[in-house]
Amino acid sequence: MSKKLLEVKNLRSEFKRDKSWVTAVNDVSFTINSGEILGLVGESGCGKSVTSLSIMRLLSPINSKISNGEVLLNGQDLLALNKKEMRKIRGREIAMIFQEPMNSLNPCMRIERQLTEAILLHNKISKDMAHKRAYDVLKSVGIPEPEMTLKNFPHQLSGGMCQRVMIAMAMSCEPDLLIADEPTTALDVTIQAQILDLMEDIRKTKNTGILMITHDLGVVAEMCHRVIVMYAGSIVEEASVKELFANPKHPYTQGLIASVPKLGSKVTSLPSIPGSVPDLSVMPKGCKFAPRCKYAMDICHTEEPELLDIGEEKKRRCRCHLVNQQEEEVKR
Repeated sequence: MSKKLLEVKNLRSEFKRDKSWVTAVNDVSFTINSGEILGLVGESGCGKSVTSLSIMRLLSPINSKISNGEVLLNGQDLLALNKKEMRKIRGREIAMIFQEPMNSLNPCMRIERQLTEAILLHNKISKDMAHKRAYDVLKSVGIPEPEMTLKNFPHQLSGGMCQRVMIAMAMSCEPDLLIADEPTTALDVTIQAQILDLMEDIRKTKNTGILMITHDLGVVAEMCHRVIVMYAGSIVEEASVKELFANPKHPYTQGLIASVPKLGSKVTSLPSIPGSVPDLSVMPKGCKFAPRCKYAMDICHTEEPELLDIGEEKKRRCRCHLVNQQEEEVKR
């Protein structure tokens, strides 16, 4: 049985706007087990990346803060650590693949220096041994000429190669948890498939837990074991991949899945969700999705629904008044 690797409890992250604070992530709770891939999906602006940066403690203290919650990694609360203690955790126990590899790599440093920096920080080894490990980890992510790549600058590599370097950096110290923020964005489909296969190999061989942040439901269906759907900074649904695609409960999840093109479909246009994600500073009352929801009732515009366990085995979660009413009717 897999052990509980990461446990996020009631996480709230805020950003400063003018003289007030607005909530970007509100009361988010979830777990990831070792060897499990958890998908985190939703439109842009729903709080996915802010959630990951909060877990990594990478939010800027100048205009942002984590105002509530716990982030337990192997039972240790990351939010209670100081900067020095957190620096020892990043890279060794938890690592992140950022969304834009070209922007995340230092353009003024050769790949070798960027790779060996983390290796030397977390391991008491010589520079020669660090070079050897950097070579081995580049080779393990499928880079054909590791020695030449180590001597290159980021601009000398393709987008796919840079993404592999980012994965190599993240895996160089064999962390327990890997956070992948849109790891296949802007890559062609062939490279996408190679990156996803690589991440699956890492999960299998190292028993690494992975938080996969993406807007691509095809990637979720192929890679993930469980899925969390976020909207306006909150979790609106959580289920296993099989359950979510077979029977999505929340209207927002239904809209996301319906908007995905299906092979062999003869429809001339895909359905879309009307409207857009609300601005953080002017959130609607009640359910945050109500202004865009075709099933919205009066209560949806006045009271925010709770995130409740649903289903016979209570292994799913959903935040919807309509679903809650349906669950109550089933009980009767």
